Parts: sequence; structure tokens; C-alpha cells
Amino acid sequence: MKDAPTLSARLAEVWARLDLVMDPELDEAVTDMGFIEAVTITGPATVEIAFRLPTYWCSPNFAFLMATDIKRGVESLTWVARAVVRLEDHNSGEELNAVVNSGGSFAEVFPDLPEGEDLSDLRAKFDQKAFQRRQEVVIKALRALGHPPAAIVDLTLGAFDAIAFDDPEDARQKGRYRDLLVARGLASAPGDRALPDWQGAPIRAGGFAEHMGLLRSVRINMEFSGSLCRGLKSARYREADLSGGAPMLVALADMPATRPCR
Repeated sequence: MKDAPTLSARLAEVWARLDLVMDPELDEAVTDMGFIEAVTITGPATVEIAFRLPTYWCSPNFAFLMATDIKRGVESLTWVARAVVRLEDHNSGEELNAVVNSGGSFAEVFPDLPEGEDLSDLRAKFDQKAFQRRQEVVIKALRALGHPPAAIVDLTLGAFDAIAFDDPEDARQKGRYRDLLVARGLASAPGDRALPDWQGAPIRAGGFAEHMGLLRSVRINMEFSGSLCRGLKSARYREADLSGGAPMLVALADMPATRPCR
């Protein structure tokens, strides 16, 4: 077993990886949402992660995406040979945990689904929303710096990379937006357009206001869903004990049944 300083450092590395795992519908970190209940290093190269969602009925496909992303993210650490993910208090938790930890597919959790159905379309839909939400942050930050719409829509990737945002959240979202922009293949060279729409088409200056209205509606929908999930989770569980430095859910609250979070 590793000494205490090494264990503490490794736990910090695991939590840092979990900070990068998003609730796919909300584009917010599972750690920020308070979904991670506990992280335990159970051996020299094994980590167990327990997480809970706001309700017993939270959509199992969303839960599966989060569970697989948690497992993949933690196992990306060089010293981790195996991450064991445990979804607690969920109506499909037992089946989902078994399949995720064996490397199976969502169809194995729900074999009655049409043959060949997977979650790639759903993930793409969530990626689109995340892209749009991040793009709105970036465009608003550019506007705050004095860039007019005509300059923003023609901004190249090279010029975009050279712009520094003072606000930490704007800077964070700039990097996250760029990651999705490049991953989707919408831009890669310095001369490529930095702010296309999700389909890769240029935003025209004449349609700038309409485009911003679309981005605003996406953000409001996601913020509402996030607030709803936080409220449901707060109602379902008592306050987390943060004295140990990492979230640890302490007990279920006595309460009537709640509506699904999604």
C-alpha cells in the first residue's frame, strides 16, 4: 500500500480527472453537480467511484454515458489499471454497473432495444448543445472586448487563439469550445473560421442576432435543467459533509417520491 502522501496525491489526480467528466445533457462537471459520492483507492492500481443522480428514475442512457465517461477518464491515469464505477440508488443501477465495469454496451443493459441501437446519436446531440453553449460564452466575451459582429463572424482560428480573456470562466470556456470545434473537424488551420455553426456553415453578419437568439435559448434550457437537477438532488439527499475535502453524501432524506429529473 502506498504511503499517505502518495495516496493523497493520487486521490487528487482522480478528482482532477472527474472534474473533466460532464453531465452530457447539462455540459457541467459531475463534480460540480455533486454527483460523485466517494472515491476510494482499493489497491495499488484500482479505484472505486460511487456516484448518485438526482432521482431514482434519472434517464438510464444519460447515466450510462456518465458511468462510461467516469470509468474511461479515471483509467486514463497511467497508474490506474482498473476503475470500478458504482451507480447508487437507481432503478437500473445493478444492471448498468455490471455492464459498464465489464466493458459492455448500453444495449446489453436493455436487450429489448432494437438491434444495433447505441448512444452515438444521443451523444452527438449533447455535443451540439455543449458547442452552442460554449460558443455563446465566447461570443459574448468577444463582444465585451469590443469586437463587432462583422469581425466576430470572420474571425480566424489563428486570431481567435491570440485573444486572451481576463475572466477565468471565459478563458475556460474558450478552451473547451476550441476542443469541440477541432474534434468535430470544423477548424484546424490558423486561417479556418473560428466561429461557424454546428454544421460548419459560416455565421453571416446579417444573421448574427438570430444566431445569438438560438444560442441563448439553448443556454436557458440547459440552465433550467441544471437548476432542476440540483433542486431534486438537494431534496432527495441531505447536505454533503465536505470536511474531508471531497464530497461525501451522508444520508438519504425522508421525503415523498419526486418526479424524474429528466
